[in-house]
Amino acid sequence: MKKYKLLLSISLVISIVLSGCFAKETTNEALKVKEESKKRVVSNLEGFTPQEILPGSKSEYDMKLAMNEEGKFRADAKITITNLSDETWSDLKLYVIPNVSTPIKITSLKVDGKERSYTLEQDMLHVPLQEGVALNKSVTFHMKYEFKEPISGFRFSRIGENYYLAHWYPMVPTYRNGWNKQPYANNGESYHTTFSNFKVAYDIPEEYTIVTTGENRLPSGRNGVIHAEKVKEFYVGIMKNPKVVERNIQNVKIRMLGVDESDELLQEVFGIAERALTYFSTTFGPYPHNELDIILDGPAMEYPGIVTVSSAKEVPKEFLVEAIVHEIAHQWFYGMVTNDPYFHAWIDEGMTSLATDMFLEKNLSKEHYGSFLETNGVRPSNLSLNDYEGTLIFAYIYGQVPMKINEIFDGYSGRETAEAFLKEYVRLYQYKEIDTDEFVRFIKHYLQLEDDSLFEGWLKLK
Repeated sequence: MKKYKLLLSISLVISIVLSGCFAKETTNEALKVKEESKKRVVSNLEGFTPQEILPGSKSEYDMKLAMNEEGKFRADAKITITNLSDETWSDLKLYVIPNVSTPIKITSLKVDGKERSYTLEQDMLHVPLQEGVALNKSVTFHMKYEFKEPISGFRFSRIGENYYLAHWYPMVPTYRNGWNKQPYANNGESYHTTFSNFKVAYDIPEEYTIVTTGENRLPSGRNGVIHAEKVKEFYVGIMKNPKVVERNIQNVKIRMLGVDESDELLQEVFGIAERALTYFSTTFGPYPHNELDIILDGPAMEYPGIVTVSSAKEVPKEFLVEAIVHEIAHQWFYGMVTNDPYFHAWIDEGMTSLATDMFLEKNLSKEHYGSFLETNGVRPSNLSLNDYEGTLIFAYIYGQVPMKINEIFDGYSGRETAEAFLKEYVRLYQYKEIDTDEFVRFIKHYLQLEDDSLFEGWLKLK
């Protein structure tokens, strides 16, 4: 409970920080401009070519997941992994994140049909290869394993009678100068995968229903097969008799699954989710899936096609609303435009926070708060996760970034230009990976900036 209260307090800080972007006056006196002096942007992107960060690997997942009446799980993960780098692979390194919080029992591990030796420490599974894997060649990784979900896990946990399985399977990292596998961190997302296709067969107790990244009916039935394409990960929730509100909007089926919320509150927050989806789809481009599932249970987090937000009995309604909007915005900034969250978390979190604040101001007339930097000072927002002590990551990534980006756009017609910029950003970089240098290159071209002076102090540039 103590850990949960800490996470809740952090979440409330984020909630406040999210509200600090589009104030009538910016917090930096040097960047204040009079309304009549604001520049109009007539951006010419002709000749601009996005320079994406290549993933170095490609994966196709074919998996099975079975849960028994005692809440024990058996899983079977077969992954076809293709080398897209210019190096010959001598080993495989995969994330096995559940092993951080609960023992994973591997019953079989094969590569190309042959049993292989391996080591598993924390979240890293290391498998030496008998033969090298050259460019455009593939190996088939096949692992069978068992686990019991912990009650106190973070994102991978059991809450009451419901099971939430984030990162439940071996996940293939990107590859660049070796496997891009960083040490596990609990102050952010230390895993980075590229877009992949998934096929997942499930078998669960009859009284439960499954809700996932892929499309499935509710209630789901005891067993079935679910597919998802061009997604970074595959989330699974297994819930017992959830309350469900469901409607279609703009050819997207929105479903909200609650546990103890009143029908009145479910309808109220569902209405906010509808408005957020409509605003983001209209402003940034079409939502990338046919379904959007929202689970009101567990910590606030985004996954492709599905988001989780704390139950209304655990957090104030104001936070619940802002968190839902924030996690839905991630479907564009993370779900479509990706970045390495260990080294460049500021990009998706900053753009998501910026988009969230634009929605809140435009649709809910949200009041704004002052600058969080009065006590924390300026520090670069594009440091790696392990360079931020304690909870400072929330101030510098979720707070400083949208505030500084807003200060830039405040000189270029404010929100109108910011919305147009983010729409072009999504259009050009969808299903591509971006880093700090490429983001700066794009915004400088879009706003016709001549130097890096607007990024000094809050971004560390080469």
